[in-house]
Amino acid sequence: MNKNQLHKLAALGGVIIGAAAGAGVARHLHRRKIEQEASRVHPGRKGEPQAYLIGGGIGALSAAVYLIQDGGFLGENIHIIEGLDVLGGSNDGAGNVTQGFVCRGGRMLNEETYENFWELFDSIPSLDWPGKSVTEEILNFDHLHPTHAQARLIDKHGNILDVHSMQFDNKDRFLLTKLLATPEEKLDNLTIEDWFKDDPHFFTTNFWYMWQTTFAFQKWSSLFEFRRYMNRMMLEFSRIETLEGVTRTPYNQYESLILPLKSYLEGYGVDFSIKAVVEDIDFEEESITATDIYVKENGHERVLHLEEGDLCIMCNGCMSDNATLGDYRHAPDYRVDHPMSATLWKKVADKKPSLGNPAPFFTKPEETNWESFTVTCRGNRLLKMIEQFSGNIPGSGALMTFKDSNWLMSIVVAAQPHFKAQDQNTTIFWGYGLYTDQEGNYVKKKMRDCTGEEILLELLGHLHFEEHTKDILEDVVNVIPCMMPYIDAQFQPRAMSDRPHVVPSGSTNFAMISQFL
Repeated sequence: MNKNQLHKLAALGGVIIGAAAGAGVARHLHRRKIEQEASRVHPGRKGEPQAYLIGGGIGALSAAVYLIQDGGFLGENIHIIEGLDVLGGSNDGAGNVTQGFVCRGGRMLNEETYENFWELFDSIPSLDWPGKSVTEEILNFDHLHPTHAQARLIDKHGNILDVHSMQFDNKDRFLLTKLLATPEEKLDNLTIEDWFKDDPHFFTTNFWYMWQTTFAFQKWSSLFEFRRYMNRMMLEFSRIETLEGVTRTPYNQYESLILPLKSYLEGYGVDFSIKAVVEDIDFEEESITATDIYVKENGHERVLHLEEGDLCIMCNGCMSDNATLGDYRHAPDYRVDHPMSATLWKKVADKKPSLGNPAPFFTKPEETNWESFTVTCRGNRLLKMIEQFSGNIPGSGALMTFKDSNWLMSIVVAAQPHFKAQDQNTTIFWGYGLYTDQEGNYVKKKMRDCTGEEILLELLGHLHFEEHTKDILEDVVNVIPCMMPYIDAQFQPRAMSDRPHVVPSGSTNFAMISQFL
C-alpha cells in the first residue's frame, strides 16, 4: 500500500483507521530518519533517535509497532504518553463479577476491508493461542460464530420488522447516486439533512434506521462523512439487514486487541507513561518542527526536548474524551468542559494554522453525545429471554434497534464470556441510545438523567418483558451507563481544511493520528 493510499485511508475516520494512520506516519517519517541519520547526534542518549507518541490509543500503539518493524527504532527509544490511567483510547473493557462489567462502545470490524488492521495484527502474537497471530485468532473465532441478525428493527408493539427491503423510492435512489458522484470539494459544512431536505421520505426508510444505528450517524452529521462511509462500506448494502459482514473478536476489544499490542511492545522495551497529560507542544518559528513537549505527571511538570531526528506523533482528537460512568443507582455526569485531546489540538493549531481546526468537532456536545450501558447479570435468564425473542443465540445476532424508542435505543448480545473475568454464572450485554435529551417511552426521564436501573426498565418496556421485571431485577449485578459528550464528534459538519493531514505540509518531525484526519 503506497503513501497516497494510506493518507486516503487515514482521512476516512473510524477507530480502525488509527492503525492505518499509525502505519502511514511511521513509514513516512522513517524515510526522513534515514535521510538524517548521518548528521544525528544525541549526547548522553547513545546517538539513538527518540519517538514520542502522545496518546495511548490504537493509532499510537500501531505506530509504535511499525516504528519497530519498519523504522528500525529500538523499543526503549519509543515513548507512549497517555493522559488516562489505562491504554487503549476508545477501545476499552473493564470490570469484574461483583461490580459488573463495562464497555463504553463497540467497533465494527470487517474481514473484507481494513487491510492495514489485518496486516498489523497478523504480526502480533495471540495471548491465548500459542503460535498464532491475533488476526488468525479473530478470524477463526468469527468463522465459528457467524453473524446473521434476525431482529434488526423492532416496532413499539414488540414486532420484529421485515427489513429485507431498504424501502427506497426513486428520489432516494437518485439523491444517493448523485451524492456518490459529487466531488467532496462541493460538500463543505453540509449535513445529511441538507442533502435530503426535499426528501423527508429517506429518513423513514429501513435503510436509514439501520445505517444510522450501525454507525451512530445523525441527520445533522457531516455529509462528507456519510459519503465516505457509503463508499467505504459499499459491500454492506446487500447485507445491512443481517450485518453478516461484521467480524467479531473473541472477547471485548480491549482484551482482544489492546492487550496483545501492549504485550508485544513491552517485549521490545517500549516506555509507557500513563496518567501523564501533554499540556502543550512548542515548534520552531519557521517550520512545523516540534521542539519541546510539556508533560504534567503526578502533579509535576517536565519538558521533553526534541533533538534533531526525534519524532513527535500526536493524537489530535479522541471521541471518548470526557466520558463518565454511572451505576445502578446513579446517572453519569454530563461533563463537556476541557476535553483533553481537543484542548491540546487547539493549542498547537493556534500556533500552526495548517494543523486543522478542532472547533467544529468539539464545541457542540448537544449534537455529538450519546450514551451506552452495559448490563451484568447472575445467570442467563434475561439473555435466554432475548434469545427466544430475537431468534439469535448470543454472538450470532447484531444490533437490535427499537425504532420507535424516544432514545432510539439499541442492544447487542455478544458471545459469552465477553470478558475473561466472567465466570459461568455471569452474563453481560451492551446497548446505547442516540437521543439522550429525550424523555423515555416508559421511564419519563431524559436518558442522560437516568440511573442504570431506569435504563434497564426502559429496555424491558420495549421488549415487553414487564411481567418478568421482578425476577429479572433480582438477577442484576449492575447496569453501568456511560455518557460520552463527544463520541460523534468525528461526524460533525466541517470544511475540508478543518481536518489536518497526517503528516502536515512543511513538517520535519511532527505528525498526527486520530479519527479527525
